[in-house]
Amino acid sequence: MKRYEHLQDLGALVGQEVGLSDWVLIDQARIQLFADATGDHQWIHLDAERAAAGPFGSTVAHGYLTLSLLPLLSAGAFTVADVRMGVNYGLNKVRFPAPVPVNSRLRGRFVLVGFEPIAGGAQLTMDVTMERKGSDKPVCVAQSVSRMFA
Repeated sequence: MKRYEHLQDLGALVGQEVGLSDWVLIDQARIQLFADATGDHQWIHLDAERAAAGPFGSTVAHGYLTLSLLPLLSAGAFTVADVRMGVNYGLNKVRFPAPVPVNSRLRGRFVLVGFEPIAGGAQLTMDVTMERKGSDKPVCVAQSVSRMFA
């Protein structure tokens, strides 16, 4: 995990990778919990027998489950010591180029593409690439916008 002392220090890092998270396991229990939380119980996520004969060869994580890991992966990729609070502000673009088979390990790569001072902090725009261990193709690419307050 990368550590930055001051939020303002990030302003000089636009265009650079600011963090890379550890790997996170996406097991069937996590997929089930997400299905229960969202009401999305489609067979490709939950029915192992049917999914084995389906297009992906196993159950797969929901795309929105993958996206929902952004805060977890971000927290494991970098920290800013003087930030007292951060909030999600939105997303500019999200794509799911590849599936996430059950028992995959994912990590997030964060590139700072925008730093805009705001009252009490800064608005950060990050290009996030979620990688699956053993695959050359990302499972999620997103442009995330957050606001951090020092």
